[in-house]
Amino acid sequence: MNVTLHHRPARRSKRRFHGFTLLELLIALVIIGLLVGVIGPNLFKNLGKSEVTTARAQMDAIAKAVEAYRLDNGHYPRGEQGLATLNTAPSDEPNWRGPYMRKGVPNDPWGNPYQYRQPGAEGREFDIMSMGRDGRPGGSGDDADLVH
Repeated sequence: MNVTLHHRPARRSKRRFHGFTLLELLIALVIIGLLVGVIGPNLFKNLGKSEVTTARAQMDAIAKAVEAYRLDNGHYPRGEQGLATLNTAPSDEPNWRGPYMRKGVPNDPWGNPYQYRQPGAEGREFDIMSMGRDGRPGGSGDDADLVH
């Protein structure tokens, strides 16, 4: 008994795949939009928190440099001298052993210079301040002033 198998060629579909359909593109855009809407605000909120954390760490380093200046000179830099005395020797300070900040006094994370006040408010010896993102006194959120 002989059995003969016939092989039929596979039928080619008349429709060839040339790209995505409009419906598939719309669904992909909706999914991307939802992801951006949910993840985006959280990402930018955390970015603001990291700038505040950086500013606090920088103010702490500046405060330590001010304390080192006091140990060498017997007093804090005067208000009119400002933070420049941490890197440039005043002519009237024979015991100055700076620079007290190796890379100089940085600007805050928003690009504004830190402010120095001596004597400080509320009985503190000195204050180091960042005016926040807007660079002006007062404000709230990322624009709020930070004081060390």
